[in-house]
Amino acid sequence: MLKAIAIDDESFALEVIKSHASRVPFLELGATFTDAVLGLEYLKSNAVDLVFLDINMPDISGIDLAALVPKETLVVFTTAYSDYAVKGFELDALDYLLKPFNLSRFLKACQKAQEWIDLKPKNESAFLFVKTSEGQIRVDFSELLYCESQGNYVTFQLEDQKILSRMTLSETERLLPPYFIRTHRSFLANINKVSKAERHQLHINGFKVPISSSYLDPVMEKLKAGQ
Repeated sequence: MLKAIAIDDESFALEVIKSHASRVPFLELGATFTDAVLGLEYLKSNAVDLVFLDINMPDISGIDLAALVPKETLVVFTTAYSDYAVKGFELDALDYLLKPFNLSRFLKACQKAQEWIDLKPKNESAFLFVKTSEGQIRVDFSELLYCESQGNYVTFQLEDQKILSRMTLSETERLLPPYFIRTHRSFLANINKVSKAERHQLHINGFKVPISSSYLDPVMEKLKAGQ
């Protein structure tokens, strides 16, 4: 069952989502919020797979709120303004629903979310398979040093080889264990493989992975915590 919540400052919009959600058998809409801050607090203390998030809200925009949503939670933006679509996908939102959206379009977004949840490795998983031009190739987390985004592709740098797959870095991040952390807009690093940490880069098996200023504090906190 896909667990979801909806955040929108307009009660009518939430009623539409409730109505659509009641007709999706694999979706459980656990809560709805007109207050974005209350919605964020709920996300911090409850396991949620998916959040339907309005963009144009008075206290905090959905764009800003999306950056605070736990990384394992998928985001589907909902808005009446098509101008936000490009920005939404820049944030690697799973989908973008333009109001008023019908049940068919809502269901499509839910199915996309379910597919991502099904692909996500279970806690006991030690590897994943990534699609390449040569077929599905196994990537063992114990050998994965870092991932680098290159346009619409991600390079998986292992100890003895590189694997290139067509996907975004945010999609990749959702599939990896929590000891992989974003260090830069274009990089994910395996914290367990770090031999030396400097202010602007991590040293991993002879490679140097950059740290941008916006990610410096969470990276250092992760290193201090030992994961």
